[in-house]
This record gives sequence, structure tokens and C-alpha cells, in this order.
Amino acid sequence: MAAPQTPRNAPLLQVTNLTVATATTPLVQGVSFTLNKGETLAVVGESGSGKTLTALAVMGLLPQGLSMQAQSLSFADKNLLTLTTPQRRALRGKRMAMIFQEPATALNPVLTCGYQVEEAFLIHSPKMTKKQRKTRVLKLFEQVKLPNPESMFSAYPHQISGGQRQRVMIAMALAHGPELLVADEPTTALDVTVQAEIIKLVKSLQKELGMAMLWITHDFGVVKQLADTTIVMQQGKIVEEGPTTQILSKPKHAYTKQLLAATLQLNHQPVSPKTPNSKPETLLQATNLSHTYAARSSWFSRTQGTPALQNVSFTLNAGETLGVVGESGSGKSTLARVLTRLNESKHPQGSIVFLGQNVLHLKGEALRQTRKNMQMVFQDPVTSLNPRLPIGQSILEGVEAHNTLPKAQRAAYVAKLLKEVGLPSDAATRLPHQFSGGQRQRIAIARALALQPKLVIADEPVSALDVSVQSQILKLFQSIQKEYATAFVFISHDLRVISHLAHNVLVMHNGEVVEQGPTTQIFNTPKHPYTQKLLKAVI
Repeated sequence: MAAPQTPRNAPLLQVTNLTVATATTPLVQGVSFTLNKGETLAVVGESGSGKTLTALAVMGLLPQGLSMQAQSLSFADKNLLTLTTPQRRALRGKRMAMIFQEPATALNPVLTCGYQVEEAFLIHSPKMTKKQRKTRVLKLFEQVKLPNPESMFSAYPHQISGGQRQRVMIAMALAHGPELLVADEPTTALDVTVQAEIIKLVKSLQKELGMAMLWITHDFGVVKQLADTTIVMQQGKIVEEGPTTQILSKPKHAYTKQLLAATLQLNHQPVSPKTPNSKPETLLQATNLSHTYAARSSWFSRTQGTPALQNVSFTLNAGETLGVVGESGSGKSTLARVLTRLNESKHPQGSIVFLGQNVLHLKGEALRQTRKNMQMVFQDPVTSLNPRLPIGQSILEGVEAHNTLPKAQRAAYVAKLLKEVGLPSDAATRLPHQFSGGQRQRIAIARALALQPKLVIADEPVSALDVSVQSQILKLFQSIQKEYATAFVFISHDLRVISHLAHNVLVMHNGEVVEQGPTTQIFNTPKHPYTQKLLKAVI
């Protein structure tokens, strides 16, 4: 596709005095900015600061119940305020595209990944043949580094990992080489190597197409790599804006300084165990764990089973944290689900000894009682929270099931948990859709901690959180571990987080453990080329 002829420094998107509000409350107030052709504007701020609402207003995708006003809102030669719905729809997906924060809700669960990307060509390039469409989709899958593009084309969203779903969304947005790409935390769910590759990809496409990008993120490493200009939002308002180099090196506003101070760097100092002078107590021991996903079959075809874990072994002591790292599809989430007995389509091989019992042999009430002491924080909070239950009830589900607290004390206990994860106590009566992605993750963490379990298995628990809340949650995990001797299996693609939290690290690749050991050893003197590759990609 030929690059647009408009000069690079010509305004492409102009927003003046944008306001988004409910019937009673302003959520975004007086936001103004200009984005030039071929440039990148980063929008940073805490969860709930109005970043995503600003992006949705630009795209004309605000949810029902919210109103928008602006002095001006223009894209290239179009006044977006006067366009009809069909005219806006014709722009979206072709000239302006958006990558959404939560691919689990943005992708249709009953359509294959390939078809959902193919839809962009069906709508905007109807003359393309079916063969041409598939060829283009497979090429896009290769560009965003999806493994086995042919298999991904026929896979459904629930059959691939969270990071892979995000890459499908990125492929969909890039399908037509848009003039404007609005990206809402597009690399949050990606491991470090793929994040580096995606950033390299979009930068090359930006150069080739003259594409402008409105990039919403809480990762200042990404801001440094991508953005020409940065705006900082707090409580719906812009508190600081300017060239990215200035914002990062000489921030003026106290809020910007606070965000930068909370940004994690790789920690090369050892994380001290809770009981350094006493004999560690083994809490969990996995031996030769192997698991294969069942084959998929239909009237016309049958696929072979996919090995997801191969001879995984490790030991976790009480009061310690095991960090599990590896690229998307390496088996990290599968390991979490096998440990908690949530992958029952085919019985795993090997053994999992927890509190002296082999979990794989437990059934019924014995398994139920074991789960009281083994809780999980899932990667996608939007799919793990019941959309019809107020979050206070969701948090209390385990407490009610095991009757660990008198009814009279439960409301106060929920309020305490919400406060610990940085949410107001009156949030207990609200539904999950009334919270941002980061806030939903905090709710999921509160629910997992409600039973004060001996082991928490956390699958990317802070990936959706902004830096200040991420720092707060990590301190919360550490304080809980110190007070209750809670052990954590902490799965993350962010090696910076692992370096601050984990006592030991397990490095996984293609379902196998390629390296394991104390955190300082893995981070300071990695031996396996794959571990070295992961550390090199940290930005």
C-alpha cells in the first residue's frame, strides 16, 4: 500500500475541549490535543483517569449512557461531530482502527480467529477472493508473530492464550494499514520478546504508511520507545503534556513524578525468603508434570493432541514465591490450571503434592477442601467475574462456600479487602462492567485473598494495572506473604515484576522448563539462550 501523500507534520486528528459524562458526572473534562500524520501520541495515567474513554470518543464507540461534547473533533478532512453512523462505520477498520484493551471481550467466541480478521476485508475490500483474504490473514498472523498461522486461522479465541488473542486483535487492526491506529494497552498482555517485536512492527508500518498512533499505556518503557509526544491524565483531565523526552527526564507535575517513581526497573539484588535462618517447609512439589490438550475433531477433519506441558518439576516452600516466565503459549497458564485441577479434559501425568496430598488423586469433598487453601487469580478478570453479581458477592463466594466468617462480619471484611487492593468500600454494590480493566483485576485479587489461602496461583495478576497500582499490589502480596506465610506461584511476562517478587524462577519454553533457580542467578547469570533472549528484550 502506498504511503499517504499528506506531509508528516500535517494535523491528522484534532481534539478540542472534549468532555465525556454520565447524566450526572463528568468523566473526561476539557481534553485537547493534536496528532500529526506519522507521529505517535502516548496517553498515560492511572486506571480510571479517562484514557480509554478519550480513545472511545475519538472512535465513536462510547457505551450507552455516556454523552460526548467537543468544540471540535476532526480527522483528516472529516468533521467527526457531523458524520452519520454509516459514515463513521466506513472510516473504522479502514482509515482509523482500534486495538482494544481486553481481547477476551472484543473477539467473538463463536467465530474462528481467522474469520474475524478476514471480516475486515469482507467489509472494506469486497472484491477480494476467499483465497486472497486467507493469504492476507496468514501474512498478518506471521507479522504479529503468532505461532503456526494455519492452526491459528481455524482456532477459536478460547483455544489460544491471552497474549495470542491480543496479537489477533493487533492483526485485525493493521489489516488495512490505517492512517490512524488507536491502541488501548495493546502490548499489556504480551511477553517481552513479542512486545519488542510488535513495537518494531508498528514502527516499521508507521514509517511505511505514514500512520499516526494514539497509544494508551501505563508502561513508560513503551512510551520511551514509541512516543513523540506524551500527555498525562488524572481524574479525566490533562495535567501535563509535552515532548516525551521532556516528560520522562524533567517532569513538572507531581502526579507525573509519582508515576515515574513507581515504574519498576529490573532488580538484580536477591529477594530474601521469609525465614532465612530456619529449615524451609515444602508446601508444593510437582514432579514430571505432563499435559496434552485433547485433539479437535469434526465431520471433515481431526487434529492431533497438542502437548502443553512436558515433564515439569519444581518445589515451592511455604512463604516463598516462584516466578514462572516464558513467552505466550509456553505453557505458563496451562501449568496454573493443572495445579488447580481446572484442566480435566484429560488427566495430567505426574504428581502434584500439596500439603502432603497428591492433588491429582483427590475427588469430591477432599478436593473441595484442598481448594480452600489453593486459590487462583485468572489472567482475564472480565471472564472470571460473574457479570450479574455485584463484586461484593463475587468476593464473598469462597467465604460463603466454606463458611469461614459469621454473616454479620462479611460486609466489613469485603470493605477491608477492597481497601487493601485500592478500591473504595462502596464499590461492593457495583457490577463488574462498571469498572475499568485494571479495577476488575484488583477485584479478582481481592476474591482470591478472601480465604487467606496458603497458596495463591496468580496468572498475570498485575499486567493490566498501571504502574502505581501495580506497585501497590506487589507490596500487598509481600505484606500478605510476610503476615500469613502465603506462597505464590506468580506467572508473568514482565521480568521486572518477577525480579522484585520471586525467590526462585522457572523459565518455560514450548511446555518445558529450560532453566530454573534462584532469581538472582537467573537474572544475573542466565545460562540458557532462551532466558538470555527474554532478558535482552526487557525495555
